[in-house]
Amino acid sequence: MSDSVRIKWFERPSAYEPIWQAMRDFTEQRGPETPDEIWLVEHTPVYTQGQAGKPEHLLNPGGIPVVQTDRGGQITYHGPGQLMVYCLFDLRRVGLYVKEYVRLLEEAVIACLTHFGVKGACCKPGAPGVYVPQGMASQELAKISALGIKIRNGRSYHGLALNIDMDLSPFSGINPCGYEGLQTTDMHSQGIVVPMDEVAQYLSDYLARAIALRTVVTMA
Repeated sequence: MSDSVRIKWFERPSAYEPIWQAMRDFTEQRGPETPDEIWLVEHTPVYTQGQAGKPEHLLNPGGIPVVQTDRGGQITYHGPGQLMVYCLFDLRRVGLYVKEYVRLLEEAVIACLTHFGVKGACCKPGAPGVYVPQGMASQELAKISALGIKIRNGRSYHGLALNIDMDLSPFSGINPCGYEGLQTTDMHSQGIVVPMDEVAQYLSDYLARAIALRTVVTMA
């Protein structure tokens, strides 16, 4: 872990809206020298609708609350067993454009999945996130990690979700990320059983090192 990026765990599970408000407050109040932070969160069940979200992609929410949020993207589900990695980075300070930043998040997830033994993790052109094959002989891909970011004055918040060992059935109440019939999966379904804390440590350390390295290069 880099000393220039602070990594924080929040109470598990945490309600979505207080964390969202805290991210906005942090981003609004931070200054040029404020250290970047990574927040690690496991949420209570919630659907979040991004700025590009369409009502028709909410099929059957049941008793799960729906929150209209300010991140990019469409609708997704968060709940226990899913790791949220909220990245509060000053992208201008580290010289990252939005497309480069999205790619960094995807690369971090792919590296993490590969490290823990998940096979075939990849990206899909035009569909941000990380996907894995549904079976050893299948060419169909299932989504294991979703991205949703917001940039304000060159500073990012929101981040990524990685499905570790969760109840996937709430995804059937929506068209995940706006794609009808999109299948979702988690690490457990891929045969990988690993504590969330270990996944969180690897993923946050990877991102912290990447940001710290860019900070050093930018300041040099």
